[in-house]
Amino acid sequence: MDSKQDRPVSNDLTAGAVDSQGQTLSLHQRILGDVEGRILSGEWPPGHRIPFEHELTEQYDCSRMTVNKALTELVKRGLIERRRKSGSYVTFPQVQSAVMEIHDVKLEVQSLGLEYRFELDERKVRKVEGRDADRLDLPMSARLLEVTCRHFAGTRPFCFEERLISLAAVPEAEEELFETSAPGSWLLGKVPWSTAEHRIRAVAANKAAAQALDISSGTACLVIERRTWSGRAPVTHVRLTYPGDRHELVAQFAPSPIG
Repeated sequence: MDSKQDRPVSNDLTAGAVDSQGQTLSLHQRILGDVEGRILSGEWPPGHRIPFEHELTEQYDCSRMTVNKALTELVKRGLIERRRKSGSYVTFPQVQSAVMEIHDVKLEVQSLGLEYRFELDERKVRKVEGRDADRLDLPMSARLLEVTCRHFAGTRPFCFEERLISLAAVPEAEEELFETSAPGSWLLGKVPWSTAEHRIRAVAANKAAAQALDISSGTACLVIERRTWSGRAPVTHVRLTYPGDRHELVAQFAPSPIG
């Protein structure tokens, strides 16, 4: 129990066991303040596993019930999440993005102050198939690029991307390997778009999404499907799947003028 992680925070809450008004803190309040302080200061970043209950019980020389009470309050505040048989972890802040904007996943992650990276899972050039009809309005003779990749926030999967790109609209995509830039970021810098359509759904994670996001099958997810056009030509269709507790969409609007 000598590691930095297992020692109580050295601040006013623990050193004097009183709050800013000079009131004596209970053990449950001390534990709550210590853990919350480390999270809010960034010492324990999103995804960090906090000490197990039995470790905190020994560290603070208190009952398991006292520790559980403090951790339950942190869960209610949205600062930690409990994972069965794994422990308690600092939660990822929820990302907000505008409904009517084409946003870049990289910027979403960086807005959280977390390191961004992506991994390309599959890249395949093929002809349009029947299952593509409701995704890109292209003739069966057309060719497209199918790409799947995962976006990470720190060490944790953040978003699963499944994308189709029309090679008639973006012929240079056929040779692009996406080694340094994710498909969405690359397209935003390459092709001017004139129209976009968003569809937003709540879904249960299927096997592919669950595996990509390291969550259980059936976990609630938010799916954003987007199609974009340049003039009348379809450019791309993308399906972005987020674990439901890591993303929300925001719309701002004003009343129409009465006329």
